[in-house]
Amino acid sequence: MSKQYYPTIGLEIHAELRTKTKMFCNSKNDPDETRPNVNICPVCMAHPGTLPVINKKAVEHVIRTGLALGGEIANFTEFDRKNYFYPDIPKGYQISQYKYPIVSGGSLNGIKITRVHLEEDTAKSFHYPKEGYSLVDFNRAGVPLMELVTEPVIKSSGEAGAFARELQLLLRYLGVSDVDMEKGQMRVEANISVADGNGAQTYAEFTQKIAEGKAKLGTKVEVKNLNSFRSAERAIKYEIERMTNLLKEDRGDEIVQETRGWDENKQSTFSQRAKESSHDYRYFPDPDLPKIYLSEIFNLDELKTSLPELPWQKRERLKKYGIVSEAIEIFVQNQMLGEYFESVTKPFGTDMDKDMDKIRLASNYITSDVLAHLNTAFEATLPKPANFSELINMISEGKISSRGAKEILGHMHGHDDSPMKIAVEKGLLQQSDEGELKAMIGKILAENETVVAEYKQGKEASLQYLVGQVMKVSKGSANPQVAGKLLKKMLE
Repeated sequence: MSKQYYPTIGLEIHAELRTKTKMFCNSKNDPDETRPNVNICPVCMAHPGTLPVINKKAVEHVIRTGLALGGEIANFTEFDRKNYFYPDIPKGYQISQYKYPIVSGGSLNGIKITRVHLEEDTAKSFHYPKEGYSLVDFNRAGVPLMELVTEPVIKSSGEAGAFARELQLLLRYLGVSDVDMEKGQMRVEANISVADGNGAQTYAEFTQKIAEGKAKLGTKVEVKNLNSFRSAERAIKYEIERMTNLLKEDRGDEIVQETRGWDENKQSTFSQRAKESSHDYRYFPDPDLPKIYLSEIFNLDELKTSLPELPWQKRERLKKYGIVSEAIEIFVQNQMLGEYFESVTKPFGTDMDKDMDKIRLASNYITSDVLAHLNTAFEATLPKPANFSELINMISEGKISSRGAKEILGHMHGHDDSPMKIAVEKGLLQQSDEGELKAMIGKILAENETVVAEYKQGKEASLQYLVGQVMKVSKGSANPQVAGKLLKKMLE
């Protein structure tokens, strides 16, 4: 029986919080600022004699995140000094949290969370190797930074990527962060190890052996500052393969606890430095900041009731409408389009008594035609929700064909005209008057005696041909369902 190797992954995810000012001073928190070193002050530049003041809104953002994750909100919390020297840390230490985080526990996407705490961000270094120097922009120094740490229970790169994407979505729903990875507002770090399963043939068996002490986790490697989901997934996959191959070749002693970086060009990780432990940072409570008893400052019940509908709650609600899972995910991921869908379908009944057929019809048109327009138009606009609702009613009632609906919808983008007005002007209303259709069908049957004979001999395709002739003669205005029924009746 061949040996089985099992990866274990834990994530540390940093997200810059959306606040007007920085974490411990009144310098502006502006991720869009392009001029270097303009949003700075004596506090965030660590001038002697300056004192930090805690940003209450940043603490509230972390509490709301913890409540959404189902975590335990601490009553007592404090800030600590994390001591290490780096050019992008003006104080020579980072104000963070160690022993008493704001949030403990919780879960997301089935992944258990260890803690969520608050700290300040570092400055940003720019390296110019050809010129032989580096520059530092301190605009980011002191920006509120939330750090979420998962339990080491993630089994694959795909599972890690799915967790990070869902967290990004949650933080956007809560309004606590824009989490724009291109701007560095969300950074992923992965702790990865690979171990010999010691005879375990499934991951569940491996987990059980770990709990029983019959197997142990492998040496942990941290890959830092992954700035895209794709990079995170590829780096984790690369590390799993690298360590697995070393174990298979009995070179497991070459796996050392270290920090590695990700080279996007080479699609591989590289060694950076030996991995630090918590004692290397010499944590101690910051003497310039007060101890905090959160229940004295915040009403947790009020904060919990203020939470919006969360992504997983929205998915469950939309499932009840019977729309396809792909459409549900579009409406959950794209909040603007999701809100538009809700506005369009609002007239189609109450929550307890909705016209599901119209809702599904609206979903189909929004996730196909409307989304295609948004993705291709230079200046994309959406029709008024009331007009779109009217269009769905017209389709549902057979007043226009699907082809006519697409033509009307194309005109509705950027125009306030009602779909009925457009249909009348363009001659797109379907003809359902049986008297007029009978006369037209009678003439078509007389001109297609051979096809009529074939139908009466059992050739069903002949009926579709005759329906097509009705649509051709009527220039698409005939209702194909009504035409089909009349044709059958008149052919009997």
